[in-house]
Amino acid sequence: MTHPALAAGRVAVVAGAASGIGLAAAKAFAGLGMRVCLADLPGDALDAAAEVVARAGASDQVFAHPTDVSRMVEVEALRDAVFARFGEVGVLMNNAGIGAGGGAYDSLERWRRVMEVNLWGVVHAVHAFTPALLAQGAPAAIINTGSKQGVTN
Repeated sequence: MTHPALAAGRVAVVAGAASGIGLAAAKAFAGLGMRVCLADLPGDALDAAAEVVARAGASDQVFAHPTDVSRMVEVEALRDAVFARFGEVGVLMNNAGIGAGGGAYDSLERWRRVMEVNLWGVVHAVHAFTPALLAQGAPAAIINTGSKQGVTN
């Protein structure tokens, strides 16, 4: 099955793109000829991921934007940066997620941080991007990933 948003020249924004599923998806999008924005916490992992993805597609069509998805202001800045650079978004992939370890009755702050990233990060991105995706009048897709831990923990 294909989707018209998954096409050469379209734009994919991947949150949680510095490793794992997010990095693999970003490489796959670049391999389709899509322009790609990698979003993740700032640092060497994000920079290295952008280099890897650039090798899978056109290097001038890939960029990294440091983003903490738990902060709405940073997600809005991500949206603004992508639209300023590429003018549209075909795919938004909300893949950022963390695990804090510990048990159900351990640190309340760890629970809070997990919820801020794993739940509110998705809410922030959907809230920030959806009006712009609808307004552009082109096919688009939002992909929200999760893990087994979201069900079993």
